[in-house]
Amino acid sequence: MKNQILPMGVTLICLAVMLVWHFLLPLKTLIPPPWNLLGLIPLGCGIAVNLTADGAFHKAGTTVKPFEVSSALITGGVYRLSRNPMYLGFALTLAGVAALLGTLTPWAVVPAFVLLVNRLYIAVEEQMLADRFGPAWRDYRSRVRRWI
Repeated sequence: MKNQILPMGVTLICLAVMLVWHFLLPLKTLIPPPWNLLGLIPLGCGIAVNLTADGAFHKAGTTVKPFEVSSALITGGVYRLSRNPMYLGFALTLAGVAALLGTLTPWAVVPAFVLLVNRLYIAVEEQMLADRFGPAWRDYRSRVRRWI
């Protein structure tokens, strides 16, 4: 059975968990104000990376949804730097929010998110790309790292 929750849903769940943990179980302040505002940098970068990656999918006329067969292998733009820039963008967004919140507990969500998307989405998507694009995928995979 394939996962029915889209990556954006997982990201929103992670954001909710971060907020709940921050307010109910903050533990320790790591980044005090006004330094926590530096979290706007990864937050903004994450959003920009996501929008750019999504635009590349639309420009190529292929699906952005996990588990649907891609009609194109995108290797340019942000995909020259990361095989999974959308997931990288979500992780940067979560890291930015964790920094803005400033406490310890929200940071636990960021690595959990990375592990979760590696297992639920990336492994399956990369196998689908290998099956669909064969040598072109293998060449791309050998040149570009999974995350960054």
